[in-house]
Amino acid sequence: MEYVSTRNKERKVSAAYAIANGIAPDGGLYCPTAFPKLTHEDWKQLAAADYKGRAALILGKFLTDFTAEELAGYTAKAYADEKFGGADTAPLVKLADGKHMLELWHGPTCAFKDMALQILPHLLTASLKKTGETRTACILVATSGDTGKAALDGFADVAGTKIMVYYPENGVSPMQKLQMTTQAGKNVEVVAIRGNFDDAQSAVKRIFTDEETRARLDRDGLMLSSANSINWGRLAPQIAYYVSAYCDMLASGAVKHGEKINVCVPTGNFGNILAAYIAKQMGLPVNKFICASNRNNVLTDFFKKGGKYDKNRDFYTTASPSMDILISSNLERLLFFASGYNDKLVAELMDKLNAGGSYEVAQDVFAGIQADFDAGCCDDAQTAETIKALWEKEHYLSDTHTAVAVRVYEEYRARTGDETPTVIASTASPFKFCRSVIEALGGKLDKDDVTQLDVLTGLTGVAAPAPLAALAGKTPRFDRVVDKADILSTVGLLKDL
Repeated sequence: MEYVSTRNKERKVSAAYAIANGIAPDGGLYCPTAFPKLTHEDWKQLAAADYKGRAALILGKFLTDFTAEELAGYTAKAYADEKFGGADTAPLVKLADGKHMLELWHGPTCAFKDMALQILPHLLTASLKKTGETRTACILVATSGDTGKAALDGFADVAGTKIMVYYPENGVSPMQKLQMTTQAGKNVEVVAIRGNFDDAQSAVKRIFTDEETRARLDRDGLMLSSANSINWGRLAPQIAYYVSAYCDMLASGAVKHGEKINVCVPTGNFGNILAAYIAKQMGLPVNKFICASNRNNVLTDFFKKGGKYDKNRDFYTTASPSMDILISSNLERLLFFASGYNDKLVAELMDKLNAGGSYEVAQDVFAGIQADFDAGCCDDAQTAETIKALWEKEHYLSDTHTAVAVRVYEEYRARTGDETPTVIASTASPFKFCRSVIEALGGKLDKDDVTQLDVLTGLTGVAAPAPLAALAGKTPRFDRVVDKADILSTVGLLKDL
């Protein structure tokens, strides 16, 4: 399996090279040159395996320069029972009206990003060795909340790596901020920026393509890499949990083999839902992908308004901050796939986005996308209503992001009459967004979120996850704040880690 850039498919690289380098030199995203197909024998093996085995099989289809034994070892370590609260790494909870909640937040940072960022350090360090790389990998991460902590946790004190995380100063929850700023590890740095996630993400991409910065790092024995979903090594592990969910539905009798499901995902940077799309290309029977947005509904407008993407709009800070994004990076990969790997088209569209903040996809290309996708959005008030209704009617406690997906799915089902069983990605523990969840349930939080987790427990009887409860009383290590225009200057901090 070879990989090419979305903006130049002429130069082919290995999976290890793509993972080690994170992003292509031209600013494009690495993609496989073909989609491997799941055979009848594969499905039999998947059905019989636990999550670790399923993930190893799926990754083996894409990462062909890794051995089956290597991948089995990595998944065993990444998804160890003690890290995810038991052998059921990504449990599927059946609710009413065709909803199957795929809980992706039982890992050490209580968010779905753990599903990829617990294994990425294994993949990245092995990729460095496979490519003969002797420099230290400097991992730059822009986060809207959850990726930052998950990446820090995964890479803390990993030999041969350093990691720098940028987050919007006022754009994450108090819990997310404390998780990042108290991170232990000698090779980690956390920087707040005066701006939003898009500012951080755009700056990180500029750093990757800044030749002077790369040359300076090279002289110091350092190289750049990424733990955002722009890195194929971050995206590939996410494919596995959609396949695993289908196996669980087969086992429970919710579907028969070959019967289609829908997949609904709360979406910001488009990586999580793109992983499900790739799973479909491998043979996962999917009817519709339902893209759920909060008030920052740039993706909903893209799907509903004929393929026009326009980030020139107001940016809102919402109760679901991990979705507060106007530049959805992984949509670039979807355009590449849907256009038949048309790198020139994608490069042209990305140039338009960078220059004017918008582009419009040709109708012949968009028609294929539209056949697969539906979309919807909801605001904070509707999110709160959904959290309350889920708890009162189904005794299911949801965080703000998951509630957005539930709301959009329920409106889709009512609008279309589509009763296909639907997997809804549940992306974070409700305790990560304690204040919003408590207030949605009619409670009140007088103090800060972290020391009042017991308020939510008192309202619901649900215990707070141990990693979050352990944050109480911790003193932040990192307090650096910079203007978005000065992010480039912070790269020099990596040398001293």
